[in-house]
Amino acid sequence: MAVTDKIYVKNHRQLVSQLDANFPKGAFSGATLDVLFGGGNLDGLNEATADRVIEFSKDFLDCDCQANPYCGHPERKFIAYLLDLRAQGLDPEAMVDVMTDDYMVYAYPGDIYGFLDDAVRTLEATEDLANVDDRPEEARHAANARAEIEGR
Repeated sequence: MAVTDKIYVKNHRQLVSQLDANFPKGAFSGATLDVLFGGGNLDGLNEATADRVIEFSKDFLDCDCQANPYCGHPERKFIAYLLDLRAQGLDPEAMVDVMTDDYMVYAYPGDIYGFLDDAVRTLEATEDLANVDDRPEEARHAANARAEIEGR
């Protein structure tokens, strides 16, 4: 299960009530993307909430793909956002706080820890394979990315 499957809309019940529309808690669920981020249903939201929904849309759903927002780019952009937060030195608890403040979405810190651990293991394997394949530049790139995630 991808980390974006574990990103949830904050104040879900309140939003369902304000919009008079039922949708799943998952921020990247197709029905949630349709209801919240389709652009036409924001009239029922207070200004602060609508602003966060719009920011989320601009930052993650803005691509030219014909299948947007179901093209995979929003999830990849969000993963890059999480990795950037980690590169800034934030721990998973702080990362959750920032994503909640920025976009009104949240995750459990344990899920963020798991995502970061998986990323480190993937980069370790990438580094090992690059070394075996005598590709020192790729190995160095993977090692640097791993060190950044590990906070070194």
